[in-house]
Amino acid sequence: MKRILSVAAALLFVMVITSMTLIDRPGETVEGPVKWITFEEAIQKSKTSKRPIFIDVYTDWCGWCKVMDKNTFSDPKVAQLLNEKFYAVKFNGEQKEDVVFNGKTFKFVPSGGKGYHELAAALLNNQLSYPTVVFLDEEFRMIQPVPGYRKPNEFHMIAQFIGEGHYKSVKWEEWQTTYKSPF
Repeated sequence: MKRILSVAAALLFVMVITSMTLIDRPGETVEGPVKWITFEEAIQKSKTSKRPIFIDVYTDWCGWCKVMDKNTFSDPKVAQLLNEKFYAVKFNGEQKEDVVFNGKTFKFVPSGGKGYHELAAALLNNQLSYPTVVFLDEEFRMIQPVPGYRKPNEFHMIAQFIGEGHYKSVKWEEWQTTYKSPF
């Protein structure tokens, strides 16, 4: 019985330590294969070297956001696509710091027990649903917000469609029939 309890305690310890690495703490980036940068860094980089911007809008309390970090963004094929085709941004929908974008200052808005960031609301078309990923083109125009958890294979298809610019000339339904999944 003591051996079973020791094994259970060890497993619980490993699970707690593992889950702690998935929690994004203010001022820190989530570790993993995706090279995450701040929103401001993505805007600056895109001004000199044009590339679409991918934004993962999340909150600290969102369980599905953590699952997407663990399952989708940690997948090597997804990470490679994001790193090669986009400037990848993690944006906390409840962050307190102001963000200046396109000449406007976006602020945190207290609401209820928490609140929301105005930039998150703007990116999500005022539909504060987490996780939601957002794609901006090279001129910082919204291509598409995609709400909800996405498995690696499903997410890869969406990101490749946008990252390789297929959305500019081919309808989604048509492109899906030619997509070659690496999974």
